[in-house]
Amino acid sequence: MTRYRVSMDIGGTFTDVVTYDEETGRFAATKASTTPGDLSRGVLSGLASVVASPGDISFMVHGTTQGLNAFLERRGVRVLLLATQGAEDTYHIARGPRTRLYDVHYRKPEPLVPRRDVVAIGGRLAQDGAQVRPLDEDAVRQAARRAQREGHGAIAIAFLFSYKNPQHELRAKEIVAEELGEDFTVSLSHEAAKEWREYERTSSAVIESYTGPVVRQYLSQLEGELRAGGLSVPLHVMQSSGGVLTAESARRRPLQTLLSGPVGGAMGAHELAQVTDRPNLIGIDMGGTSFDVSLVVDGKPDVAAEARLEGLPMLMSVVNIHTVGAGGGSVAYAEAGGLRVGPRSAGASPGPACYGRGGTEPTVTDANLVLGRVDPQGFAAGQLTLDQDAAISAVDRLAGDLGLETTAMAEGICDVANSKMAQAIRTITVSRGIEPRDFSLVAFGGAGPMHAVFLARELGIAETIVPRFPGAFSAWGMLQTQIRKDFSEPYFFLDADLDAADMAGKLTAMEDEGLASLAGEGVVADQRTVQHAVDIRYAAQEYTLTVPLTSADEPQLDNFRAVMADRFAEMHHSRYGHANPGAPIEFVTLRSTALGDLGRAEPEPLEKAAGPDFPHRTRPVVFGGQRTDSIVVHRDDLRAGHRFDGPAVIVEATATSVVPPGYDVSVDEIGSLIIRVKGK
Repeated sequence: MTRYRVSMDIGGTFTDVVTYDEETGRFAATKASTTPGDLSRGVLSGLASVVASPGDISFMVHGTTQGLNAFLERRGVRVLLLATQGAEDTYHIARGPRTRLYDVHYRKPEPLVPRRDVVAIGGRLAQDGAQVRPLDEDAVRQAARRAQREGHGAIAIAFLFSYKNPQHELRAKEIVAEELGEDFTVSLSHEAAKEWREYERTSSAVIESYTGPVVRQYLSQLEGELRAGGLSVPLHVMQSSGGVLTAESARRRPLQTLLSGPVGGAMGAHELAQVTDRPNLIGIDMGGTSFDVSLVVDGKPDVAAEARLEGLPMLMSVVNIHTVGAGGGSVAYAEAGGLRVGPRSAGASPGPACYGRGGTEPTVTDANLVLGRVDPQGFAAGQLTLDQDAAISAVDRLAGDLGLETTAMAEGICDVANSKMAQAIRTITVSRGIEPRDFSLVAFGGAGPMHAVFLARELGIAETIVPRFPGAFSAWGMLQTQIRKDFSEPYFFLDADLDAADMAGKLTAMEDEGLASLAGEGVVADQRTVQHAVDIRYAAQEYTLTVPLTSADEPQLDNFRAVMADRFAEMHHSRYGHANPGAPIEFVTLRSTALGDLGRAEPEPLEKAAGPDFPHRTRPVVFGGQRTDSIVVHRDDLRAGHRFDGPAVIVEATATSVVPPGYDVSVDEIGSLIIRVKGK
């Protein structure tokens, strides 16, 4: 009988697996080394350590970095782009850098498709979708034959105004299928992003084509191996939007999975906000390679309708995550007489010097080991015994280059890494008018709890929360989310010209489409819901804010225009610090989000403490250049209600939490560590 809900999250260094036993209500978490050459091996290895057979699994979700890695490492397939004749240079002209107009160092992002691989196709649609000239089908057929002849792995099709009328794109896809077969990867811009802005829509289709074959091959291989092992339920994949969808749907729309790896932690923070009644949280996920920052604002995850990767835009719903190259494996080195940390990482192989896998360069993990903040015997759930002498030697060599003592060098490495990560938090908060001191910091990832309190101190944040299983928190977060399908419809009207009945009709049609899509994902009828919103801007402005609606019928209320103007003005003031009440507004895009509840793994209450005492020991740990006797406690020995003062090191299977002097620690009813400035 199936009984386990399972999630898996692949990081640059480790693959995390979390299981929830539906019979006992208990969670378990483990780590396996990521296997870069064949990521599925690491996934299956981690799974085997916590579940006897895939046949015991009742629900399975997976966060993949395959598409993202293919994009970042420029190892996607070669793409042929078919564009409307006369506008075939749209992708390469791109869009001017509004925020960097006077930056003499600015360079346009490198496109994924060179100009020689863009084919102009005859045929034209007007801005309202009416056909001006018929599609040149022979040109499409010749382009398909060229793709086969020259070894292109995918075709992206992006015709003008296809979001109003997809007829030409759909026919072009049929022709390609006739020439190259149904299995050849073709991405249509109106399917990748049914929105205006030709460049952004084209870019979305190109990125999906570029990464799609890699994602499809990986998911097919992983699902096949799980099926062979006895898995009887659908494999689900995390989306960039914070929802999940079946692997079958992900293969059809691989762009939606591009940022699925980091999103699980953001959704875990969202669930934590609901459970602990803390509406404003900053989530930080520090692993071996990268540092990701996300927000929960007023109890909701921070989701945007557009994202950029290395300057290239994608029109899709995506959880706002800011990433920098700073992790436990970030390499420290001397440059121009100063200390640098990252973004280059030692990764999983050879890894930090202390891993004993041949690495010799000092990393953040090595520095923490030198400072006594890491238990060399229990690292990564006991899978690694760290070599302290190798860490000291690596840090000492760098210290000699910069004329510092070894311990001071180790603290310097941590300080530089902390400064870089604090700046990443400011980028997603202060630069957007958000005051981080009004938030609590949620620390997760294998290295996040080790650095979190230092980051909170630099940013003036009084409270840091370390959830249970922090090293596998992203995987835990994947168990808390829902099936999600996003739909959009361009809808350009000034408020004075709005036909409320027409808008309501469009929203109702989108709702019906969303509910039908959930049925296709296997969601039962009473677990399907649809939420609506509309993108609004002041008339003559360029960019919009997404304003929520209460229902598809709301536009038919008598005071709808006034209500939406007020909502928009309130959001505009909150986001930009000013608003212009009474100014005409323009509706731009209708949005509907279909959500399907698949059940969830409820947070497991922690046993209450029988008294104030708990097993612990002390050992010297370096803080501020001084070796200070610090409490060392295993997290499994703590119960709800336990309290103690720092300095302290809390050790567990998936992470280590470091509490410097001047802070106290308490354990809440679900087992989270609540770390606050002493006396506050």
